[in-house]
Amino acid sequence: MTIIIRHRNPASAHYYEHKDGARIIKASHFELDYMLGRKITFFCMAQGLPRPEITWFKDGIELYAHKFFQVHEWPIGNDTLKSKMEIDPTTQKDAGYYECQANNKYAIDIRGFRTDYVMITY
Repeated sequence: MTIIIRHRNPASAHYYEHKDGARIIKASHFELDYMLGRKITFFCMAQGLPRPEITWFKDGIELYAHKFFQVHEWPIGNDTLKSKMEIDPTTQKDAGYYECQANNKYAIDIRGFRTDYVMITY
């Protein structure tokens, strides 16, 4: 799949297409249905020089630590960062739109994931 992006001004093209800019090279699937009380896990891997930082968001708001939320990160070489975000156990409030944002001084790249809970009835 080829993605074509047209930039309105040459400066933005230079910024977003910089050869050392942060770019997400692997990420979780875009939709996830979870069962209440179970774990949600999202994965994001970014590359760039300097190595990008990865920040997680839910519904446009940066996620900070709480007792059910964890982020694990693994640097790979000097240009790659692997990040895994987990929520365990999940509640109805965890449904929403999550994003991982990779950024360094040259560029920002974002991937989004939608979640919703499912209820099992017997």
